[in-house]
Amino acid sequence: MHGTTTTARAKRSRKAFWLKQLHTWHWISSAVSLVGLLLFAITGFTLNHAAEIEGSPQTVERAAQLPAPLLPAIKPDDAADSKKPLPAPVAEWVEGNLDIKHARGDAEWSADEIYLALPRPGGDGWVAIDRASGAVTTESTSRGWIAWLNDLHKGRNSGTVWKWFIDIFVLACIVFSLTGLVLLQMHSKNRPSTWPLVGAGLVIPAILAIFFIHI
Repeated sequence: MHGTTTTARAKRSRKAFWLKQLHTWHWISSAVSLVGLLLFAITGFTLNHAAEIEGSPQTVERAAQLPAPLLPAIKPDDAADSKKPLPAPVAEWVEGNLDIKHARGDAEWSADEIYLALPRPGGDGWVAIDRASGAVTTESTSRGWIAWLNDLHKGRNSGTVWKWFIDIFVLACIVFSLTGLVLLQMHSKNRPSTWPLVGAGLVIPAILAIFFIHI
């Protein structure tokens, strides 16, 4: 009898330990992913209704002239078309005089022109430099805050730091979901609707995908 009591006590102790661990990881992962979940839920809605939520793109064009001392750095030559960054002094001048934040990426060099694409979340842009005359043309298009948030949702042109944020956010969501699933299992005896609801969460999307989405 004493051995049975000890075994039961040990089992309850292990269950309490794991229950405490699961609750800890569940609330930590939920806290880490809370703002991200809200952001991705809202932008999921705006992406799903992108046709109804129309933006008003605003395009700004500028023209300038590269200073004469910088022209030798881009003078025409017989080299084949290539991709390489702008010379540092030219990139610095472009950033300082054309309201462009990042002009250090690879540009497309052809015989008579340098073209630098400037994609970004919520907009696009480019810089074109005539290699002979030094004439500079830029265009910047902004599609608004909703488009900016939508592009963050997709990770479009958002950079390495945002890519890492999405990866960490996904990991937190996985921990949140798995610990929640185990907690559901541990409490399911006292909550008979648990597994029917979990099953509905799986079956309903599956039915919708199979019968209403045509490939």
